[in-house]
Amino acid sequence: MAEKLDTKEFEVPKTTFSHDIETRVIQVIILQCLNKIVGVSLPSSTLIDTLFGREVEKVKGIIVEQDSKTHSVKAKIEIHVDYGIVIPKITREVQERVVEEITMLTGFHVAAVHVVVKGLSAKTLSEQPYPAQALEPKVRV
Repeated sequence: MAEKLDTKEFEVPKTTFSHDIETRVIQVIILQCLNKIVGVSLPSSTLIDTLFGREVEKVKGIIVEQDSKTHSVKAKIEIHVDYGIVIPKITREVQERVVEEITMLTGFHVAAVHVVVKGLSAKTLSEQPYPAQALEPKVRV
């Protein structure tokens, strides 16, 4: 007859899993989102410095707050918008993309995304989709 073993001596305590994501990682996610949206830029160009780790803690125009208890994130993003772009439409696009990317990449709930349009950027003629000459009526002789 086989003896029953006392399983208490074989029980292992449950493992607790956790992870933290630094605020600068979320800032870079937001920067990447902004980089994909045509007509939007930060008040000062900090993307290169951020991607290479220079002064990443001081990203101008992106403020991120995390709540570790609820695993949620709040973001305030200051942007410049190219002149001629519909501001409510572009800010909505920024908000939707930021929520999607942060949620997908971190698993955090995005509680708020506050977009502040700090200024307008004027495009030069060479950057316009249609040169001014193409918009002028052609005169037939």
